[in-house]
Amino acid sequence: MVYTGQVGGNKHTHKAGGVNYLCLSNDLENGESQKDGNTQLFGLDYEIGSSYKPSGMKGDMKNKEVPCAVCFQRRRSVHLMIPGRKTCYKGWTSEYSGFLMTDHKNHSSKDYLYVDKDAEPLDNKSSNEDGALLYGIRTKCGSLRCPPYKDATDVRCVVCTR
Repeated sequence: MVYTGQVGGNKHTHKAGGVNYLCLSNDLENGESQKDGNTQLFGLDYEIGSSYKPSGMKGDMKNKEVPCAVCFQRRRSVHLMIPGRKTCYKGWTSEYSGFLMTDHKNHSSKDYLYVDKDAEPLDNKSSNEDGALLYGIRTKCGSLRCPPYKDATDVRCVVCTR
């Protein structure tokens, strides 16, 4: 473990600024307070209640903040996320499997995150701050070939190392 923290990102209604999610350290060394209004870093809230929760994911975590960890694996130099799978290919070691998630399709674009199937909230607080938001995503057949995909299904992922 290098460090633990909370996931942050730009507010779901902002049309410009950062698009990637960040694992923010709990051990801060911040700059000085400023008066301008260019706030772009908000805590990420799970929006995975009943309708957006991937099948097989535990608990209702709607409006709970998302924790994170940055890890280093000394003997494994290659890190690979494989979307659409829950197991690694032969010769690779599975670090965790879960679901591909991002902001809602009607909000501004954000990066995809790989969320462990056994994800937990940062704490028990659930105040619906609506900063950065995280939803489970589904497939859409058409330009995405079905088969092998199926329409409107959760997108699994696995993180593998070698």
